[in-house]
Amino acid sequence: MFSEFIEKIKNYNHIGVLSHVRPDGDCLGSQVAISKWLQKNGYTVSAFNDDEIPLNLQWLTQAVEIEKPTDAKLDECDLFIMVDGNAIHRFGQFSEWVEGKSVPMWMIDHHPNPADEFDITISVDDASSTCELIYGLYEESDPNQIDSVVAKALYTGIITDTGSLQFESVTPRTVAIVSDLLARGNFRPNEVIEVIYSNKTLPQMRLLSLALETIQLFEDNQIAVMSVTKEMLEETGTTNADCEGFVSYPLSIAKIKAAVLVKDFYDEGIRISLRSRSAVDVNVWARQLGGGGHKKAAGAWHEGPREKAIEKIIEIGAKQLKDIEAPSVL
Repeated sequence: MFSEFIEKIKNYNHIGVLSHVRPDGDCLGSQVAISKWLQKNGYTVSAFNDDEIPLNLQWLTQAVEIEKPTDAKLDECDLFIMVDGNAIHRFGQFSEWVEGKSVPMWMIDHHPNPADEFDITISVDDASSTCELIYGLYEESDPNQIDSVVAKALYTGIITDTGSLQFESVTPRTVAIVSDLLARGNFRPNEVIEVIYSNKTLPQMRLLSLALETIQLFEDNQIAVMSVTKEMLEETGTTNADCEGFVSYPLSIAKIKAAVLVKDFYDEGIRISLRSRSAVDVNVWARQLGGGGHKKAAGAWHEGPREKAIEKIIEIGAKQLKDIEAPSVL
């Protein structure tokens, strides 16, 4: 899978590695792991992300500095590798900087329907995570380069993108990779899990409490919608980053087939996170709202207001539920 990547990378010197806006565990784990691979193999690396790194993932930046892109810093790079996103617009300011330029761009990702704007595309949409794919890069080149830093970065991406190995995307290979990472990195799961999941602040818990009170059920209790508003953030002294993982709570309600988190920040419109634990394909759902993602997890945006956004979300979801329930005609 990575043979062309490994051969052609030799033509470059200073490589920019970009992770998608609103970074999560998989995109940051991927970014750190591939940046370390490049450094270990003699390349100069600059890692970029437009947004602030979530508090529970900032420890990853101790191994690789992730900085905000500027025109001057981007100009220094002769190749860009984009991880965990399959369209240039997912990478923030870079999409504006690169317009009209002929700089080479490579992509490594596991989301469906990749754009055709990359010079090299490594895309496997049934992989559990982008970190699982980047493990394959080490596997094909030199697995002994997987040290503790790399192992923990890759483990972080796999764990966060699979719900701690619970999701349908997990395969025997995924579990075998995790086992190998634990052995090569010489660490135990709790060393990473506790840093990621067991560091909630009191303001975050207050925000969650307010959000839980907004849960609404639709379509015979098959779809759950939870909201976070600007007022909630102001009341609790929190930010958008503190909403990470909130959508899992309505999804855990009995008989729910899909859950939606709508974040209403007014001037930024309505940010939408969708999750499924059934045959409902939230990627199809999100794409009708101008977004996308995976069958079980996707995101989208609506101009608002929030009530109008929820109405549209439920309209699309209800149709998909009916299509799923309708008997097939031979």
